[in-house]
Amino acid sequence: MKPELGIAANGRQRDALDLAPRFTEHDAVRLNRMFRGSTTHEMLESVIRDGLAGDLAVVSSFGAESAVLLHLVASVDASVPVLFLDTGKHFAETLAYRDLLVERLGLNLVVLTPDAAELAKKDETGLRWSYDPDGCCEIRKVRPLEKALAGFDASFTGRKAFQAATRANLPRFEVDTSDAQGRLKINPLIDWSAEDINAYFTAHDLPRHPLIAQGYPSIGCSPCTTQVAPGEDPRSGRWKGWDKTECGIHKPGEEPFL
Repeated sequence: MKPELGIAANGRQRDALDLAPRFTEHDAVRLNRMFRGSTTHEMLESVIRDGLAGDLAVVSSFGAESAVLLHLVASVDASVPVLFLDTGKHFAETLAYRDLLVERLGLNLVVLTPDAAELAKKDETGLRWSYDPDGCCEIRKVRPLEKALAGFDASFTGRKAFQAATRANLPRFEVDTSDAQGRLKINPLIDWSAEDINAYFTAHDLPRHPLIAQGYPSIGCSPCTTQVAPGEDPRSGRWKGWDKTECGIHKPGEEPFL
């Protein structure tokens, strides 16, 4: 179905746009222009309720700031699948926080796990993270997510420009380059500041990840996440000592400059 877009809250008429999945870079450019000046909630309502991007899923780590995007999406449609990669290496606090948010927000949680045969073959000891973190992420995150996303036309991420230099130029809409299927990758919070995030937590009385208070502003798998000193890049505690800033789900250097 090719949706007819409605009128924004500010009264500006949006043109009808033929966006039958899958998507191209041209579609991403048009979407970024279309929603320029729109609030995050306005954009989410059009994308989710009007079927603008086809079948959707949220990809969530249930990390330090995940509750904001999850709350925003659930406030529009709580049935949107939330994909969580259970790598087998998460902090116990993350799993407990995930369960708390699922119950609190009524989320449609879908748990993804690595292929058991591949784990047995390539990470029998469970220590691959210590000598090949890229390979560990590939097995435990990238491949399970790629398999799951094959059934969707677009996915939401929680990336924000202030989190790291590799995310500073991300647009709201981009084409997922992990394969040739032309899925959209949507970054609803890309222009939110840390202050915006904190204000949203307060306004909606959202629970915080328990590890934040212990000095973890960015939280991934437990072996590859360390505490961060005040003033440091929030993601500097991820894969410390390695030339690595992303797990492979989001690849630095591939983001379009729109």
